[in-house]
Amino acid sequence: MNRLPLHETGARLRKVQQTITEMQADACIITSSVNQYWLCGFIFDGFLFLFPGENPVLFVKRPSNIDDERAKFIRKPEQIPDLLREMGISLPGRILIEADQLPFTSATRLQAALNMPEIKNVSGELRKIRAVKSEYELEQMRESARIHAYVYGLIPALYHEGMTDLELQIEIERQMRLHGSVGIFRSFGENMDIFMGSMLAGNNAQAASPYDYALGGAGISPLLPLGANGALLSPGTTLMVDMAGNYRPWMDDMTRTFAIEYAPDIAYKAHQVSIDIHNAIIKNFRAGALCSELYLLAEEMVKENGLESYFMGTVQQAKFIGHGVGLEINEPPVLMARSKEVLEPGMAFALEPKFVLPGIGAVGIENTYVVHESGFEKITLCEEALIVLS
Repeated sequence: MNRLPLHETGARLRKVQQTITEMQADACIITSSVNQYWLCGFIFDGFLFLFPGENPVLFVKRPSNIDDERAKFIRKPEQIPDLLREMGISLPGRILIEADQLPFTSATRLQAALNMPEIKNVSGELRKIRAVKSEYELEQMRESARIHAYVYGLIPALYHEGMTDLELQIEIERQMRLHGSVGIFRSFGENMDIFMGSMLAGNNAQAASPYDYALGGAGISPLLPLGANGALLSPGTTLMVDMAGNYRPWMDDMTRTFAIEYAPDIAYKAHQVSIDIHNAIIKNFRAGALCSELYLLAEEMVKENGLESYFMGTVQQAKFIGHGVGLEINEPPVLMARSKEVLEPGMAFALEPKFVLPGIGAVGIENTYVVHESGFEKITLCEEALIVLS
């Protein structure tokens, strides 16, 4: 089994144990795949029990071949109390669960099995802890970004006249998988389905989506109304490529925009404003900055250039310009006007000021940055200018 370094999982365990104590609980139960991986280095169907002063216990339903001395195999949660007693561990009177992700029926069954302890939600606290990365995690993200940039560099050679957005996306997805993409695009929250990323060509960029992403797109089915819709890549329009940087467990995020043969002047202008926003934020902010300040600077620059009606959409405008990145693509912090979050050293965030131009398409770039005491480190190093496909 390919395990994470012990110093990494040990440090994370101690942070969660501290949180259990601070929230005045007796135990924390982890059931989500992303947090199981973060703490163990693997995923299982079952319950990871964490205690303030005890070693973790894994109550595993499947797979049956987990080789871990902490694992206790069960068929149902009702077996847990007897196993805890056998280990000399008292049943917890107050537990923390990932209430944002654990289904209600599963939560109530678990609560009943443990003799009805008090339940508190720990999902938000775990996301805050994960928002500040170790150097090991950041290097994973840098590695992903290097591969991501290489694959994006192949896009001009994959394009040919007469293609649809979906046909080009399939070719890009093939290169992604050949270069190590894990395929799944991990995200947090309800209604956040996506398949390996988003491609927006021409007026499809105006299509509003029910999902909480920066831009929408109609998609190819009402079952997944997001991204490419089979539109022909037509001269004079743009193609925005926001395909997943998931080449390592810790991801990066990057968007680049292409012009099909040529683009009107306003597309070049708006695209340059997006780049200028990135440069202004890099120059003026560092650790300790309020996320709202980054948003307000971007908004001010957009208004100065008379582009506010196109900013972050037209029919439906997103109210954020960036988000944290890590094991999931939408971690804290969120860069929005109402945010109270402060940038801390070790955080990684994707900045994506984008514009949607009716009759032309979406323009702008997205980069991933690491927060340091002295400023920001850009890890998505790839051509930023509007790239012509011909």
